[in-house]
Amino acid sequence: MIMKLSPYGKSYLITTLLIFTFIHNSCSQSMETRYFKDVTTSHLPIDPEAHTLDVALADVNGDGHLDAILAVENLPNRLYLNDGSGKFNWKKGVFAEESHDTEHVRIGDFDKDGNLDVIFVAEDDRSHEFYLGNGDGTFRNVSERLPARSEANGLDIGDVNGDGLLDVIVGNTGPTPQSFLWLNDPEKPGYFIDYTKEGLPKLRWETQSAKLADLNNDGILDLIAGNEVPPNRLFFNDGKGHFTEQPERLELKVPLHTREVLTFDANGDKHPDILFLNLTSNGGAFEKDPTARLLINDGKGNFKDETAKRIPKQDYSTYAGAVIDFNRDGQPDLILSAIKTPPFQAMQVQALQNDGKGNFKQVTSEVIPESTVGRSWGIALGDVNGDGKVDLFIGQWGTQARLLLGK
Repeated sequence: MIMKLSPYGKSYLITTLLIFTFIHNSCSQSMETRYFKDVTTSHLPIDPEAHTLDVALADVNGDGHLDAILAVENLPNRLYLNDGSGKFNWKKGVFAEESHDTEHVRIGDFDKDGNLDVIFVAEDDRSHEFYLGNGDGTFRNVSERLPARSEANGLDIGDVNGDGLLDVIVGNTGPTPQSFLWLNDPEKPGYFIDYTKEGLPKLRWETQSAKLADLNNDGILDLIAGNEVPPNRLFFNDGKGHFTEQPERLELKVPLHTREVLTFDANGDKHPDILFLNLTSNGGAFEKDPTARLLINDGKGNFKDETAKRIPKQDYSTYAGAVIDFNRDGQPDLILSAIKTPPFQAMQVQALQNDGKGNFKQVTSEVIPESTVGRSWGIALGDVNGDGKVDLFIGQWGTQARLLLGK
């Protein structure tokens, strides 16, 4: 039997279909753009109260899939294992069941055994952690090997003295904010020699981000310190782990409260440029201009602040960011965390697109799903589901960490 609809019934059916279509399209737009799909609820452990301040992606159990190590403030640090499809499961008890004020994490093979190791630094309780990997997703706690305690925020690793071993830079704040340089011991790889007095100038650093990169094209890792108290600082390395400050090479037009330093070739001239990501204040009043500052390298290791003509003005604080070519045009674009300060209000993660010449425009609505609203922090990049596209794992403070799969 064929049921015939009255004109009223037809009108009701059409209206219902239109409403359903509108809701479906609105939800799809909220969770997905042409560049990324938010799969947080189906792919990550749900814990909206955790303060995930930093994330690192690496295959720690040898199955060929990128796992996630989370630096968590005031809770034990975490390992999320990837099943290969980008779905992560929380493997508990891997790291010490202790709550520290952990700020940052780095992963590398420090003892040259072919397995990845992990180092965390903490701020308020000054309790840094160091773990040697067994290659199967388990770790041995060897934190006693770290030479010193400190109120740390910045952290980076790299071979600063050319011996083929990973060394450690720790950026410090607090009452004695001298940053640390720990050289990996060539006689006992995986142990450290405190080389701070020999290698670093004695300064009041107040460092929130330490970045190792070759900035003058001599094949040697140099150092940039992004500081919460001005000025930010640039140091050249002699190749043996001795760093000399180069203040005349770093143009700093305005006082900054910097939280992360990124280095990348913004304008396509084959020279690394510097991007400082900044706060108005750390959750307080509006004190400083938080606009990201882009300093262009002249090819000789001199950096000129060209922010005004290259970076859109911003009024939100940025605790972290990442360089990624999200539109696949061969040019490095930017993903920025965002928090409205004051009043430390959750915001959508931001996206800036590069025109290929180092000029950036705001494209958040086209690139980032609306569902990413939170107090975003550390951002890690990697292909977590094996489809050849770069994905975003976004740590957040007191809001759910998020996973965006690249499209």
